[in-house]
Amino acid sequence: MLETLTFQLQKPQVWLGLALTLMVAYALYRFGRVLLRHLEPYMSHRLLAGLRWLWLLLISLGWLANATNVVYLPDVPVLFELGQDIRSWFRHSAGQTLVILALALIAWNLVGALSGRIVQDSNDEFNRRTVRVQTLKGVVDSTLKVVIVIVGLIAGLQSLGVNATSLLAGVSVLGIAVGFGAQSLVKDVFTGFFILLEDQYGVGDVITVNTGLLSGNVEKLNLRMTALRGLDGTVHIIPNGQIATVSVSSKDWSRVVATVDVTASANINDALRVLEAVSRELAADEEWKGYFLEDPDIQGVTQLAPDGVTLRALFKVQPKSQYAVGREFNRRIKIAMDQAGIEIPSSQRNLNFGALPVEIRLDHDGQPGGTRTVAPGLTSSAPTPLTEHERTQAPVKPSLTRDPETDKA
Repeated sequence: MLETLTFQLQKPQVWLGLALTLMVAYALYRFGRVLLRHLEPYMSHRLLAGLRWLWLLLISLGWLANATNVVYLPDVPVLFELGQDIRSWFRHSAGQTLVILALALIAWNLVGALSGRIVQDSNDEFNRRTVRVQTLKGVVDSTLKVVIVIVGLIAGLQSLGVNATSLLAGVSVLGIAVGFGAQSLVKDVFTGFFILLEDQYGVGDVITVNTGLLSGNVEKLNLRMTALRGLDGTVHIIPNGQIATVSVSSKDWSRVVATVDVTASANINDALRVLEAVSRELAADEEWKGYFLEDPDIQGVTQLAPDGVTLRALFKVQPKSQYAVGREFNRRIKIAMDQAGIEIPSSQRNLNFGALPVEIRLDHDGQPGGTRTVAPGLTSSAPTPLTEHERTQAPVKPSLTRDPETDKA
């Protein structure tokens, strides 16, 4: 028997047959484990563990018997005969269907495992490569799973004796008829294909759809639809065929439009010096200079309005960082203007109390008895001017969360 085994193992087809039987055995083992996992809530832990070991023993015995038949060792009577019975059973429709289901299950899990290994979730910086890879990952994953389902369904029907060729011909004729009624679906798929091909936007981008009707962070993108997550957490599902225009706020680079208004009586030259100093101070800060791609562009006076004068600077920054940089600029420019004695206009309101006399009492401490309520977190009740250090050191770092479109005036 040893000489026969040595002689048979020299044949390449024997090794190929052993590999195929091993793959089928593993597929059946995984299929059984999935079934046992679904039965877990209805069985005791001890019984479930026993069934797992029993299933492993049956699969191992079956593969060993089948391997004995593949190598052709008739000197092992029990295993050789058992392997013949197993091979003849798998030639019938029931055995073929079981193998097809097991192989489809393995392929389904393999697609998810490989896509997860190729594109692992990480905290890397936002760039076009990560956006494109994350987008293509979802599309390829869903497409391959659809292919697995279709191929498995056709193979399963053939194993049950159904003529798949005639069935496919009938389905194709039906597909043509359905296609005329599903033109919007075809439009969605074609639009999604060109979105992916041209890398118009991807998962992780911040976009505005159809001139401001919907905006948010792209959470999912495939050939049929785009899913946006709004600032309030609402998920907007948009068919790709209904997207006419897209405004991408996070592609390649972003820009902060840093504006500040001062009163008409303010010294404009001093206000421009403060604007330039704060802009360059922010760009040179160790914590923030990594976001800047260019030096700040101080544009100067951009508008003369009845209620004040508008000054503007432009910052070219990393994509999706414009929101945090803009918030930090607003904090620093407010403190700097207060330190320079330059007034920022505030809304005014006229009150009419009628013809009756009005009695007004002023209390310098804000409350009777000379006491003042101190807000939580403050150590002193008296307002103190902020220093240079306090302007550059924010008590709370601004988040990178985007602003709603209504705030971008």
